[in-house]
Amino acid sequence: MLICRAKKTDSAFTLVELLVVIAVIGILAALLLPVLASARAKSRAIACLNNLRQVSLASMLYAGDANDRMPYNLGTAEIKQAVAQDQYVNWTSPIMSWEVDSDNTNTIVLTKGGIGSYLGRQAGVYRCPSDNVVSDLQAEVGWSRRVRSLSMNMMVGDAGEFTRTGANVNNPYYQQYFKATQIPQPTEIFVFIEEHPDSLNDGYFLDQPESNRWMDLPASWHNGGANLTFADGHAVAHKWRFASTRPPNAAYAAHLPFAIPYPELGDFNWLMARMSAENAYDSGTRGGY
Repeated sequence: MLICRAKKTDSAFTLVELLVVIAVIGILAALLLPVLASARAKSRAIACLNNLRQVSLASMLYAGDANDRMPYNLGTAEIKQAVAQDQYVNWTSPIMSWEVDSDNTNTIVLTKGGIGSYLGRQAGVYRCPSDNVVSDLQAEVGWSRRVRSLSMNMMVGDAGEFTRTGANVNNPYYQQYFKATQIPQPTEIFVFIEEHPDSLNDGYFLDQPESNRWMDLPASWHNGGANLTFADGHAVAHKWRFASTRPPNAAYAAHLPFAIPYPELGDFNWLMARMSAENAYDSGTRGGY
């Protein structure tokens, strides 16, 4: 009697087949990872823009309760003096630095006073989700981020000692907007801006239109650009055109202040045109933008 037996087959992968599968997975990963990274960056940019909208709305609510006066926008010395007296009048009070200073991580001081109560003491809205920059010294003690990425236009709000005469000593030929209704074109004047991590300090975004140099520098987190909010409440994402506006997002990377190469003044001029308008008495003798 003949008995037919089924031939036993080997179901294991050969080495060649395994290498082919690994190569296919590698190709798919190479194709998908940039897409996933781009989607993640885009979601962070959208989250940041929403954060700025909330901060902008809080400043408008503040003005509504303060007889139209915009939030205080003080410099470092006056902020420190006020905090030492347990007064939290500025729009926000921590002073950012690359040192191991508690201001860099103190969310209580961040949201205390100023516009904090109008934001429900939500500390997260003051920081861009992409901003995880710390100095080497801060990384050594375990820090992974600081609490704030935003600053306020120097020409908006009461800047204390800088604006005691009604004009801003840093930009005397331009209008200081103490009240929301003083801003003639609220769609054209920015109030809050993402600032480069190496430039952040007191939250007072300082640049002088005629200096042709960056003193404080806008951030470039989002595809080489930054988010801004304007006095009417709308927010925009603006991409910077020139390399000098986009130094690496790292500690001690911006080397401020620095003169802007003449061919690369476009970014600076764009922002300065949205910082303030010239004083009326001066408009006949000085050129505009």
